[in-house]
Amino acid sequence: MRIENPWQSYRKIATQTASSGQLVQMLFEGAIRFLQCSLKGFSLDDPAESNQTVSNNVIRAQAIIQELNQSLNMEAGGEFASTMRRLYDYLDWRLQQSNMRKDPAGIEEAISRLAVLHGAWTEMLQSGGAMAPVPQLELAVAS
Repeated sequence: MRIENPWQSYRKIATQTASSGQLVQMLFEGAIRFLQCSLKGFSLDDPAESNQTVSNNVIRAQAIIQELNQSLNMEAGGEFASTMRRLYDYLDWRLQQSNMRKDPAGIEEAISRLAVLHGAWTEMLQSGGAMAPVPQLELAVAS
C-alpha cells in the first residue's frame, strides 16, 4: 500500500475543486516557479547538472504555456484570445531559444510577462470575477 504525500494530496484536492480562473492562476504560478528554478541552474558548477536543470524546468514551463494556449476559446474570446495566443506562442518560442542557447535573458523576460498575467488574474479573482468551483467527480461503476 502506497501512502500519498500530504502535500500532493492537498494540491490534488485544490486543483480538483478550483474554479477555472483559479486553475489558470495556478498554471501561471507553476510556470513562473519552473522558470525561477531554471535560472538557478545557470549558477551550478557542474555543466551537465546545469544544462539538465535549465532544460528540464524550461520544458515544464513550456508545457504549461502550451496548455494555457490550447485552452483558449478562440470563438468566445475574440480579439483577447487572439492576443493571448500570440503572446503564448511568443513566450514558447522565446523559451525554446533561451533553452537552446542557454541564455537567461529570455527566461527572465518570460517570468516578467507571466508575472504581469498572474497579477491580472489575481486581481480579477479578488474582485469577484472567479467562476464557481467545478469539482471533478470520479464515479465508480459497479460490475
